[in-house]
Amino acid sequence: MAPPPADAPASALVLFSGGQDSTTCLGHALTHYGRVETVGFNYGQRHEVELKCRHRVRAAIADRFPAWAARLGPDHEIDISSFGAIGETALTSDAEIVMMESGLPSTFVPGRNLVFFVYAAALAHRRGLNVLVGGMCETDYSGYPDCRDETLQALENAIRLGTEVPFTIDTPLMWLSKAESWALADKLGGADFVDLIREETHTCYRGDHVTKHAWGYGCGQCPACELRAKGYHEWCAR
Repeated sequence: MAPPPADAPASALVLFSGGQDSTTCLGHALTHYGRVETVGFNYGQRHEVELKCRHRVRAAIADRFPAWAARLGPDHEIDISSFGAIGETALTSDAEIVMMESGLPSTFVPGRNLVFFVYAAALAHRRGLNVLVGGMCETDYSGYPDCRDETLQALENAIRLGTEVPFTIDTPLMWLSKAESWALADKLGGADFVDLIREETHTCYRGDHVTKHAWGYGCGQCPACELRAKGYHEWCAR
């Protein structure tokens, strides 16, 4: 595992949910930055099992990847559960997962990623971290406008103006398909990291962390599971 490039920013804060994408982003950050901390959010999500998984994932990384463990700093968990109560979406209530008349899936939580980055920036400001890492992706776009590259570029500029700190928002998965995300995980940490993602992470919108598949745990039917499974099988077939 190579050390961070000499000209790389010194520190990063990873928006870490404990899912496949954020775990891959954590591996990316631990490869490219010298000091890495993580932050997770309780926003009233129905798949709150991810809050437990994120601690297991961090522990597994610290145990199985000594070089990464040396760079892995503290974890932070922020309770913004009142945010999820603002609107009843399929991620914050028992509402069915469907496409809405607006053309967006009912799993869309308006402003969620915007809020996450604002909280993360405030925390990073206090902790002296200058890169904010997120797993947003536009290639396997689910219809979420706050996952778009254009949105995050504008948000990066707003955060810089609002804090007078030259923060960088790093989105290593932005232009990758889910199959390419699996490939990136393999490149970063090899088969052991891929196995960790399969065994310990949680992505299923319905919170099923009992039903096991080749690609990991989940109901196998929600959009998150379908996307994860499709990407895994495409990557395996290469």
